[in-house]
Amino acid sequence: MAQARIKRDDQVLVISGKDKGKRGAVIRVLLSDNRVVVEGVNIVTRHVKAQPGIAQTGMVQGEAPISLSNVMLIDPETGKAGRTGQKVLEDGTKVRMVKSGKRS
Repeated sequence: MAQARIKRDDQVLVISGKDKGKRGAVIRVLLSDNRVVVEGVNIVTRHVKAQPGIAQTGMVQGEAPISLSNVMLIDPETGKAGRTGQKVLEDGTKVRMVKSGKRS
């Protein structure tokens, strides 16, 4: 199983699909399915039957997972989206970085 280059609480830009152009924070990463749940993106309505222990019932809206290939990491310093890469610092530690992209 490959490791995701996007992690929880990262800011991402949706680059494909019905929510193209939206930005949001990653709520959850589903590594086994190569999908992510992004705040405010891919909102679906589910009909939830009343059951003991479940607080919300009726028509409940929430985020559904989207493919990892449909999101790009946003550089926190510049605010631009790009591909992810790794950079080795002088002390030998590896850090994630955003390669410069043309998307805004």
